Amino acid sequence: MQEFKVEREIGGRTLTIETGKVGKLASSCVLATYGGTTILASCVRASPRPGLDFFPLQVDYREKTSAAGKFPGGFRKREGAPNEKEILTMRMIDRPIRPLFPDGFIDEVQIQCWVMSHDGENDSDVLAGTAASAALALSDAPFEGPIATVRVGRIHTDDGATFVINPTVSQMEYSDLDLVLSGHADGINMIEVGAAELPDEDVLAAIEFGYEHVKQELELIDELVKQAGKEKVAGELSLPSEDVAAKVKEVIYDELVAARKIKSKAERGAKVDELRTKVLDEHFAEVTDGTHGAWAESAERRKHAREAFRTLEKKITRKLIVDENTRADGRAYEEIRPLEMQVGIFQRTHGSAFFQRGETQSLVSCTLGTGRDEQIVDGLIPEYSKKFYLHYNFPPFCTGEAGRIMGPGRREIGHGALAERSLLGVLPGAEEFPYTVRIVSDITESNGSSSMASVCGGCLALMDAGVPITNTCAGISVGRFTDENGENEVFVTDILGEEDFFGDMDFKVSGTREGITGIQLDLKARGLVQEQIVRIFAQAKKGRLEIIEQMEQVIPEPRESVSNLAPRMEKLQINPEKIGKLIGPGGKTIRAIQEKWAVNIDVEDDGTVFVSATNGEALEGAVGEVEALAAEIKPGTIFNGKVVSVKDFGAFVELAPGTDGMCHISELADGYVKNVTDVVKVGDSVRVKVISVDDQGRIKLSRKALLIEEAQSEEAEAQEEPAEASA
Repeated sequence: MQEFKVEREIGGRTLTIETGKVGKLASSCVLATYGGTTILASCVRASPRPGLDFFPLQVDYREKTSAAGKFPGGFRKREGAPNEKEILTMRMIDRPIRPLFPDGFIDEVQIQCWVMSHDGENDSDVLAGTAASAALALSDAPFEGPIATVRVGRIHTDDGATFVINPTVSQMEYSDLDLVLSGHADGINMIEVGAAELPDEDVLAAIEFGYEHVKQELELIDELVKQAGKEKVAGELSLPSEDVAAKVKEVIYDELVAARKIKSKAERGAKVDELRTKVLDEHFAEVTDGTHGAWAESAERRKHAREAFRTLEKKITRKLIVDENTRADGRAYEEIRPLEMQVGIFQRTHGSAFFQRGETQSLVSCTLGTGRDEQIVDGLIPEYSKKFYLHYNFPPFCTGEAGRIMGPGRREIGHGALAERSLLGVLPGAEEFPYTVRIVSDITESNGSSSMASVCGGCLALMDAGVPITNTCAGISVGRFTDENGENEVFVTDILGEEDFFGDMDFKVSGTREGITGIQLDLKARGLVQEQIVRIFAQAKKGRLEIIEQMEQVIPEPRESVSNLAPRMEKLQINPEKIGKLIGPGGKTIRAIQEKWAVNIDVEDDGTVFVSATNGEALEGAVGEVEALAAEIKPGTIFNGKVVSVKDFGAFVELAPGTDGMCHISELADGYVKNVTDVVKVGDSVRVKVISVDDQGRIKLSRKALLIEEAQSEEAEAQEEPAEASA
C-alpha cells in the first residue's frame, strides 16, 4: 500500500497526518503528530449485527504510559480500565462525530485512538479528535465530515489578554480559559468550556478564533483524503418503508398530537406508550401461525413501525414547538420551570442543598477535608493533585425505572466533569481556603438538564458549607428546534428530557453575573454558525441570571465560617531549614505532636504547614508547638515553656520539642531565690524571655525580666488612673 503524508503549521508547531504504513488491515488508519505527541487512530467498518435498530458507533481512547517513558502504577504493570480523562476524551471524540452519519445507518463502526508518544507539553486529547476524524474521512463509511478539534486558551501578557491555539500544558497553567472546539466546513458542532468567569463576549471571541484554526486543519484532512480516501458507501439503510410510515401516520396522527399536548410527563408518557402499543398490536402484529418467512417479514415491519412511530412523534413535537408555540409542558420559549431550593437539609454534612427545577431534582452534599483528602491524578503528564472534585450519580429510580445498579458510566462521569469545571471557576485559591472540597450530586428526579441542576445545587451546598466562593453560579440549557425544511428555527430555555431527545441541540451554559464558567454543546443537527451562538448566549444569560436571583433569596452569600462539623485548619509558613526539626528522627517529633493534640499535620517542601483538628483548642495547642519548634530563637523572644529539669544553679525549660534553654537561679524571680524549687518544679509551665544565644546555640532565659516588665506596666497604669480621674 502506498504511503501518504500531509503536514501544516498550526499554532507554531507542525501537524502531520500520515497513512498507508501502519494498520493496513483496518478500514483506515492514521498516525497524527503534533510537536512530540503522536496518536494512532484506526477505523474499522463491519456488517451490522442482526436485530440492531441503532447506530453502534464505538469510540475508544487510551493513553499508554510508555508514550511518556513511564511505567503503569500499582502491582500489575499493565494498563487497565480507562481513567476519567480517557473516558472524557472518548466522549469528546464521539459527540461531534456521531451526528454526521445518515439516518438508518447501523453498520458497526469502531474507532480506536492510542497515544503512542507524549512530549509532556502538547496534550493528546484534541489531537485524537482530529486523528479519529481523519481516519473516518479516509474510510468508506458514509461519514459526512471531516471535523477537526482544537483547544483555545487565554493568557495575560504585557500586551493584554491573548488567545492561544492548542496551548501547551505549561501555558494552560496560566490560562483563565480552557475551550475545546470541534467543527466542520459548515459550522461548529461541539464546544466544551471551563473558564474563570469570562464575559460572554470574550468566550464568543475565543470560539471565533478557534474556528478559524479548525478550518486550517480541515484543509489538511481534505488534502489527505484526495490522495488516499476511499469512495463512500452507505449500504442499505435501516429506515421504515414509505407504506409503513404512511400507515402509522394515518391511524395515530391526531391521537398522538393530543397526547403530546398533555402537560404531565408521567401522563404524557403513559398515553404515548398506550398509542404505540395500539399501533403495533392492531396493525403490525407478528405473524405466529404461518411460515418462518412470514414471521420474519412481520417482525421486520413491526420493527420499522416502531421507528416510524418514533419519527412521527419527533415531527409532531417539533411542529408543535415551531409552528404552534406549544412546548410539551405548556411553557413559553424562554420560560424556566418552577424552582424550589433549600440549604442545610442534612444535619451531619458540612454543607447540603436541595434543588428542584420542574421534574428535575438533585440532593447535593459538600464535604470539607484536608490535604490528605486531595485526589492524586497520574497520567502521561506529571502527577498532580486536585483539591476540588464533584461526583454525579444518576440512579435508575430518578427516571422511574428499575435498571442495573453499577458504577458510574461515561454519561455520569461526563456530567460530573461539566458541573465540576463550572463550579471550579468560582472557588477561592488554596492560599485563601486550604481545604479539599468534594461535592456529591445525587439526582433523585430527572426530566432534563440534571447536570445544570448539579451546578445550581452544588453552588448552594458550597455556600452552606461556608466555602468563600467568588460569586453565585448557576447553569441553564438551551435547545433548538426547526421545521421539517430546516428553515424556521426557535431556541427554547430549560429543555425537558423529551425536548433533548427530539430536538437538535442541548447547549448548556453555566456562569455568574460576571461571566461564563462552563459550557457543553451536544448537537444533532449539522452545525451552528457564530450568529446562532451569539443568540444562544444571550438567551442562556437571561436564564441563568433569573436562577441566580432566586438562589440568592435562599442564601445570599457563603456562611461566615465553615461548619462546626468540618475540620479546623490553619496554614503556617516555616523556614524550610526547620522542616527536619519539625519532623524529627524517623518522624518522631511530628508524630508526638499529632498524638498529643489529636491533629493532622501536613508539611510541604517550601515550608508550608497545614494543621487540622476537630476542635479549636486542639488546633491552637498544636499550632503553638509547631510555631515554637520552628521559631527562630532570638534574644527578646518570649515563650511559654515547660520545666524539664531542675538543678542547684537553675532550671532547664523546654521551649519546643528538642529545644531547651537554661534559666539561671538569679533570673527566676525579682529578688533573692534560695532554692530553685521554691519557684519552679519539674512539669511547671513558665513564661520566659530569651536574653542571649551564644555561638554554640546555648540559650539563656529569664523569668525575672518578664516579671519586672509586668510590674512596670502595672505601675504605669496605676499612675494614669488618678490623672484621668482628676481630669
